[in-house]
Amino acid sequence: MDGMEKVMQKHQDSLDLRDRQATFKALGEESFDVLVIGAGITGCGVARDAAMRGLQVALVDASDIGAGTSSRSSKLIHGGLRYLAMGDLFVVREAAVERRTLRKIAPHLAATMQVLVPVRGKMELTKFRTGMWTYEKLGDVEPDERHEVWELARLRQEEPRVVTQVVTGAVVYPEYVTDDARLTLANARSAAANGAKVGTHASVVRMIEEGGRLVGAVVRGTLPGEEQEVEVRARVIVNAAGPWVDAVRQLEDGQAARKLQLTKGIHLVVPHDRLPIRHTIIMNTPDKRSIFAVPRENFVYIGTTDTFFETPEYWPEVTREDVDYLLETVNESFGVDPITDQDILATWSGLRPVLWAEGKKPSEISRRHEIMEGSAGMLTIAGGKLTSYRSMAERVVDRCEELMGRDPTPATTAEEPLPGGDFSGTFQELSSFVQAQGLPPEEADRVIRMYGKEAFAVFAEKKGVEAEVQQAVLHEGALTLEDYWFRRSNRARFSNGTSLADVEEAAGHMAEWLGWSPAEKERQIASCREKQELEMSFLQPLKEAAHS
Repeated sequence: MDGMEKVMQKHQDSLDLRDRQATFKALGEESFDVLVIGAGITGCGVARDAAMRGLQVALVDASDIGAGTSSRSSKLIHGGLRYLAMGDLFVVREAAVERRTLRKIAPHLAATMQVLVPVRGKMELTKFRTGMWTYEKLGDVEPDERHEVWELARLRQEEPRVVTQVVTGAVVYPEYVTDDARLTLANARSAAANGAKVGTHASVVRMIEEGGRLVGAVVRGTLPGEEQEVEVRARVIVNAAGPWVDAVRQLEDGQAARKLQLTKGIHLVVPHDRLPIRHTIIMNTPDKRSIFAVPRENFVYIGTTDTFFETPEYWPEVTREDVDYLLETVNESFGVDPITDQDILATWSGLRPVLWAEGKKPSEISRRHEIMEGSAGMLTIAGGKLTSYRSMAERVVDRCEELMGRDPTPATTAEEPLPGGDFSGTFQELSSFVQAQGLPPEEADRVIRMYGKEAFAVFAEKKGVEAEVQQAVLHEGALTLEDYWFRRSNRARFSNGTSLADVEEAAGHMAEWLGWSPAEKERQIASCREKQELEMSFLQPLKEAAHS
């Protein structure tokens, strides 16, 4: 990349949502082709695809972009290898193809990592390699991204902390790690850049029906003190509300049968020096599931559980049982001092909206998606995987065009880079340019993974939290401290120590940009503290016992 290009790089695809009156006015004044309900990865993908085809699009969400499942995943763009055992060849092939597409349109959000699977004996090795060969053939995997086998000596050299008493070697293959919240945000910004009107913290409270067909929805602001309400009219309404899909379907038809089964997954974050691994390590649990440990910057995150959960929540509880389930397997798999509660810096939990499957365990349920048409014409997209969001969105928009009687339009989302993804140099070259702007190497690597090419503009004049907050508010649609702290920066889960040392600084900068009073600033800080305490509430019984 040319140095002048670096200096001249400007913010593109800006999303500034500070003017709430303007947001609601834009939603109410125009008659849209498509109204998308839900700004998770699927909804943002649908909005982007539809807008890029020239449709007039509105995208609304009761909370923030990616506030639900799409910021609480395992943050892996993977080919769905485990679904081979279920016979879900379609899911496997689609995921394998889509991961390659994402690598092309957002390389900064699809960082290659090596996944290491310890194996026990020739039979297990043969079984796993057969699965890998099938997966690589289905996904047309490039030769340099195919698996390899490590003998025991190589495994011990590369990952000396792995317990190898019953292990004979390992299979190693590449996958991608992402920042799920920022991937979702990138799609929302791209949608807006192509003409979509975006309204966050704006809940659909009822549908508008005429002649037995839905023609719009009433949307109400959800920020504190808001009373704004507007009718949003559209030819087609798409329900992409993730865990809340059934609740939105009930707005169309109060008798609509349940379609989703929610399952909960939790993750733990520990310091890297407590679990010093170089690769993502797959571990087998006592109940025959697989969990993993993923190195990220100075941390390692461990996940995930898979248990049924009854009702949709933004902050599903992390229980003592959840934590013990993960720690038991980790402590049996690695030769380190036992990892305990005191080592856990942060957690997160999220809900998977999977299609209802009677009699199956959570980990046995297919990750296939389904497009349904309701009694009054609403399209609902349910199920699916983060990795396959783009192709899912393409099918939804194809159906939207059919319903509008419009000639099919080719989707271009597989070719157009997402914001920050339009660069051809290596990550090392990008990092060196950012370092020249005054950032230390480790921080430069972090922000390149967050912003891609946009990192040059983000940190051109300001640094650290101040630069991130300015970017979040002026160009990434952040309206609350939580929007920045938990999603735009992910500092809530990946920062040194468990304190909120930077959150007050962030609140101060956001107060300036958003015009908060001192009382509102303190309320925003308290809200973030409360949510982080909630995520660590599994520690409370131990604290109470210690003080009794």
